[in-house]
Amino acid sequence: MQRILKLSLALTFLYILATFLFGLRAHSLALLSEAGHNVSDFLALALSFFAVYLQTRPATEERTFGYQRAGVLAGFVNALTLIALSVWLAVEAIHRFAVPITVKPDLMMYVAAAGVLMNGAIAALLWKFSRDVNIRSVFLHMLGDTVSTAAVIVGGLLIRLTGLEWIDPLLSLLIAAMILWSSWSIVRETLHILLEATPRSVDLTEIRAAMQGVDGVVGVHDLHVWSLTAQSHALASHVQVIEMPLTECEAVLERLNHQLRDHFGIHHTTIQIEVTDCPTVDGCSSPPTPDPLEPHSHHGHAHAH
Repeated sequence: MQRILKLSLALTFLYILATFLFGLRAHSLALLSEAGHNVSDFLALALSFFAVYLQTRPATEERTFGYQRAGVLAGFVNALTLIALSVWLAVEAIHRFAVPITVKPDLMMYVAAAGVLMNGAIAALLWKFSRDVNIRSVFLHMLGDTVSTAAVIVGGLLIRLTGLEWIDPLLSLLIAAMILWSSWSIVRETLHILLEATPRSVDLTEIRAAMQGVDGVVGVHDLHVWSLTAQSHALASHVQVIEMPLTECEAVLERLNHQLRDHFGIHHTTIQIEVTDCPTVDGCSSPPTPDPLEPHSHHGHAHAH
């Protein structure tokens, strides 16, 4: 997988250089926009490669979750950069409408044709690994770019047949809109993760019902699910059980983690077992203060991976 990602990165970088240089030579804003669009491809591939690399890095005492969030943060910064790029392309396109510049449609079509071949080849290589959600997102990105590059060929052909120079900035506007749309979706997704919001693919009501259905469980409260990465989720919860020796809680924990792991894909869990409800302070539960006159409470804490 890493070898294919490296090859895809190299091909995409070369194509970015080609579309930028030939876009300047052909005076084609559509080609320059395509160069900017392929920067998003390069960043998507780089983030995917970075994510695969980070999976091999162990957690440390300073970074107990490892470096999983580094890819999310990089995606957020890159998406903001792409939004700025799309705004610049849109401003330049509007200026081109006011001050038309003669383009070279033949050169536009030749470079765009090379882009269709390159993007299509990369998409075909990534298809083999598209079961992985990380790779699948890059695959869909490259497939979409194959279509947008084909649009540049159509634009070059229309300019050659009709001589209408405004087709070039119009294509640039459409490509800028595509960059903005894809970048904004990345900003929303990465912010959702960085703010530790409940993953959109997770239904807390369904998870709570599954946990409450485990033998021995009376209730579930203070349930939190958040994302470490787009594909990795974590869960923390307090679980009230019927009165039992703490030694029997291990079986309850195993049944709970079986439900979470096999039915919801959540592998990292922190579950606190308790016999009575804990008071809630500032939205977070804390164990009750023990009464020194009372016998030891059946209140336990357990952590499971």
